Amino acid sequence: MSDQYAVIGNPIGHTKSPLIHGMFAEATGQDIVYTAIEGRIGQFAEDAQAFRVAGGRGMNVTAPFKLDAFAFATERSPRASLAGAVNALKFDGERVLAENFDGVGLTRDVVENQGCAMRGKRVLILGAGGATRGALLPFLEQQPSELLELACGFTRRHDTAHWLAVCARLEIPAAPVARLDSLPQDPHLAQTGFFEQLQDEAMGTLRFPGVPVRFDGHRPAVAMPPRLGAHTRELLAEAGCSPAQIDAVMTPQPPAVPRRQHDATAVPTPTTP
Repeated sequence: MSDQYAVIGNPIGHTKSPLIHGMFAEATGQDIVYTAIEGRIGQFAEDAQAFRVAGGRGMNVTAPFKLDAFAFATERSPRASLAGAVNALKFDGERVLAENFDGVGLTRDVVENQGCAMRGKRVLILGAGGATRGALLPFLEQQPSELLELACGFTRRHDTAHWLAVCARLEIPAAPVARLDSLPQDPHLAQTGFFEQLQDEAMGTLRFPGVPVRFDGHRPAVAMPPRLGAHTRELLAEAGCSPAQIDAVMTPQPPAVPRRQHDATAVPTPTTP
């Protein structure tokens, strides 16, 4: 009996995969039947399971189901795990093995078939789907000088420690970007006395970068600027105002009560007969 394989997507009428894989099978002497399945949006798991139960050995996965296939799998390769997307499933008993070949194939086509080395070059990826996710790690392994990826939110799938470990494994220089609230605890900044602190009556503790060190090796003292009105009395006195005038200006005045506007229409006053 022929091995059953398929490609699943939506839409899928344009695919040439059955033709291509049929030619591969004929060229390599394999006995397979390869079909195309138009999956139902929101019901990928049901459609994939139905094909699996019917004897399917594996599936290629195309848009828009690469994230659904990732969730459907029971085991994922490192590439698939990093990408969070899957384009190939293998059914092995109760196991559903997942892989992502998008980046591997694209990298091979760019580097080997097109003869365009990525090492030391700036590379831009336009896209936000599973194929883009699958391309990131293979592209990084080519050691470009810069990889610009416009798939919003992808890097947030893992924490900083994860990405630092990936960069270290690929020998890519990398360092964490500190959060603003963590800078005061930075060992280097603390050692150099980068931050200074002042106590303010109204705002409490203020922390800010200190004044640069002078050539003599000393850092000038930092003081808060005067508050609005802090020197008003002195300035008024220098302007020639008397103490009584200054007190009149500085004494808080009650808020003015707006006068009511009377109706301009004349109202006749009743007279006593």
